Amino acid sequence: MKIAFHGAARTVTGSKHLLSLSNGKKYLLDCGMFQGMGKDTDGMNRHWGFEPGEVTHLILSHAHIDHSGLIPKLIKDGFGGKVFCTPATRELTAALLEDSAGIQENDAKYENKKRAQQGLPYVKPLYETIDALNAMDAFVEVQYDTWFKIDENIEVMYTDAGHIIGSAAVHLKVTENGKTKRLTFSGDVGRYRDVILKSPKEFSQADYIIIESTYGNSLHDETHTTPDQLLEWIERSCLQKKGKLIVAAFSVGRTQEILFALNQLELENRLPELEYFVDSPLSIKATEIVKHYPQYFNKKIQKVLETDRDPFGFRGLKYVKSVEESKMLNYKNGPCVIISASGMADAGRIKHHISNNIESSRNTILLTGYCEPRSLGGRLMQGNKEVSIFGVLHEVNAEIGAVRSMSAHGDYDDLCQFLACQNPKEVDKLFLVHGEYEVQLDFKTRLARKGFTDITIPERHFEVGLT
Repeated sequence: MKIAFHGAARTVTGSKHLLSLSNGKKYLLDCGMFQGMGKDTDGMNRHWGFEPGEVTHLILSHAHIDHSGLIPKLIKDGFGGKVFCTPATRELTAALLEDSAGIQENDAKYENKKRAQQGLPYVKPLYETIDALNAMDAFVEVQYDTWFKIDENIEVMYTDAGHIIGSAAVHLKVTENGKTKRLTFSGDVGRYRDVILKSPKEFSQADYIIIESTYGNSLHDETHTTPDQLLEWIERSCLQKKGKLIVAAFSVGRTQEILFALNQLELENRLPELEYFVDSPLSIKATEIVKHYPQYFNKKIQKVLETDRDPFGFRGLKYVKSVEESKMLNYKNGPCVIISASGMADAGRIKHHISNNIESSRNTILLTGYCEPRSLGGRLMQGNKEVSIFGVLHEVNAEIGAVRSMSAHGDYDDLCQFLACQNPKEVDKLFLVHGEYEVQLDFKTRLARKGFTDITIPERHFEVGLT
C-alpha cells in the first residue's frame, strides 16, 4: 500500500491524495482545485501526476472547491468510478461546481477576446457547465458514523469534521494481504467553538493520519467576537468615512457566519440602519442549502431557532442575483455593506467590487479568511500599494482590513484537540498537508512534543509506502 500527495502538499489548496494497493486499485482522497497560485495555477490544475482512468473510486471530504473543484475534469479525463460523500456535501458540491464552471467559461471568453486581437491561440476552461452537471451522476451519498464497504479491500466511515455543513473526516480500514490497516484523513478540521456548527467528533485509533495544517502555528483571536469586530468595521467605514465596506467572503461557511453575526447585532439592537448586500448567486444558494441541515447546528443556534426562524436574515439585507443589479452597486454613492465571493478575491463578483472601489480612501476592503499569498486578497493583506486587477494597475487607497476571528479552519489548539483521541505511540506515520511549509514546520515541532514520532511534510507528487 502506498500514498501519494498530488495537491495541498506544502500549499493550502488542491487537495488530492492517492492511495494505491498492490492489486492495482487506486482510491483518491479529494480532488481539489489549486487556487491563488498566480500564473502557475492553470498549469497545476491541468496536470494530475497520475492517470485519472486508473482511479477506482473517489472519497470526498467536503464541498469546498479546493477539495472538490477538479471532479468534472477528472471524469472528462477518464475516471469512471463513484464519488462518495455526505448528503450535504453532495448538495453543496453541485452548486459549487456549476458556479466554478461558469466562472471558467466567463474567464476564458474574456481572455480569448484579448488573444484574438493578439493572434494568440484560444484557451479552454478546465471544464464547462455541462461537465459539472453530468459529474453529479457519479455521486453516492453516505451518512455519518456508519462503516460502509466500497469494495472487498476498503471500508469507509465519515465523522463530522465541523468545518462546513457536511464536512467529514475520512476513516479507512484497508485490507491487503490478509492485514487490515486504519488510515484517517482529516479533511479540513473545524473549530471547537464554532458559532454555527457542532464540534469535530472523536474517532477511533488510526495507524496512519493525514491532517490539514492551515493554521498550524496560529491561534484565532478570541478576545473580540465576530459581531463586535464587524460592527467596528461598519461604524468606521460606513458611519465615520461614509464609504462602502466591501467584504470578501467564501460562499460556503464564511458568508453564513457573517450573516449570523449581523443577525445577532440586530437582535441586540446594535446593527446600524444601512443597506447590506449579498452579491453572490452562489452565496445565496449556499445559504439556502445550509438552512436545509439544522441538525448539524450547535446548541447555541438550536436555541436561537426557537425564537428566530431565520438566523441568517435581518433588516436591510438584500440579495443581489443578476449581473445588472450587481453593476448598479457601482453607482451607489452612499455608505453600504457589500458581501461578495470569492474569499481570496481572485474570482467572482468581489473582484469587480474591489476594482471599482479600491482607489477611494472612503472605502474599506475587509478580508475574512485565509488568502494564498499570490491571490489578490493575499497581495492586499501584504500591504501592496498597487495591485493589478483584470490587467489594470490600481492604487490601493482604500483601507485594507481583516477579521482574524473568522475561520472555518481550526487553529493549532483545535488541531491538537482533534488528535487528542489518538495514542501517538500507535500512530505509525503522520502526514501534514494543506498548509504553508513554514507553518507546517512549526506544527511538526508542536506535534513532536505531544509524542508523535514519524511526522512527514510531503512535497507535491511525493509517494511513500505504508506497511
